[in-house]
Amino acid sequence: MARITSIHEYHLRPGAEAEQFERAIREACQRRLLELPGLVEHHFLRGIRGTRGGEYAAVWVYESRAAWERLWGPVDCPRPKQDYPENWKIWEDEVLAPFLDRDPDRIRFTAYEEL
Repeated sequence: MARITSIHEYHLRPGAEAEQFERAIREACQRRLLELPGLVEHHFLRGIRGTRGGEYAAVWVYESRAAWERLWGPVDCPRPKQDYPENWKIWEDEVLAPFLDRDPDRIRFTAYEEL
């Protein structure tokens, strides 16, 4: 069964403190906000070189496409925000939203299926 890896790009709003953002991410992990059925690992990254140097990203790895679709809906019919898991709504609204330059549902991302 092929896993799904989703890469989310985070752009901080002007004036947002990187140190506070990183602390908020660590606290969200401690609060277990990022525990989702079928999510087998996640990583938070800060670019050190290239076009996204100094920028942030997250990598989310799901056990299968079926697990990913149970959470987020099929590729051609994504779930509306009101149907997201409660802990994910908190992650987006309370943790990400104060720091990002756009609504968390409007970030640039790509979901990939393993070959």
